[in-house]
Amino acid sequence: MHRQRLLHTPGRSFTVIIEESVLRHRLGDTETMTGQIAHLITTTSLPTVRLGIIPLDVDRPRWPTEGFWIFDRAAVNVELVSGWLTITRPTELALYEQAHTEFAATARYGTGARTLLMGALTDLARTTSTA
Repeated sequence: MHRQRLLHTPGRSFTVIIEESVLRHRLGDTETMTGQIAHLITTTSLPTVRLGIIPLDVDRPRWPTEGFWIFDRAAVNVELVSGWLTITRPTELALYEQAHTEFAATARYGTGARTLLMGALTDLARTTSTA
């Protein structure tokens, strides 16, 4: 919840890039997935957040990587199965910044991101009603 409050803190900015596939692969029940997607839709309207979604059908410059978070260009946290890896070596930070730049260039933002979110929500409702 602390991290959620940070999204509403003036002067902060966050760029979040996710794969469209995470909207379409269920991790949890329909109610959970619907809530998560609805939360992302709401998040797109926050002035502190720039949400990008990489579409399923986009030409990619690189294969998806593990989840990572860049903090003020001073550190990168990488999520592993067994825990977190914190990277602070400048040459390694640069590799993650390059990956972020490439992913960001293929993502859809604003209306494009909301269209992908609404499509995933509609498909979720459709598959639920036919099950």
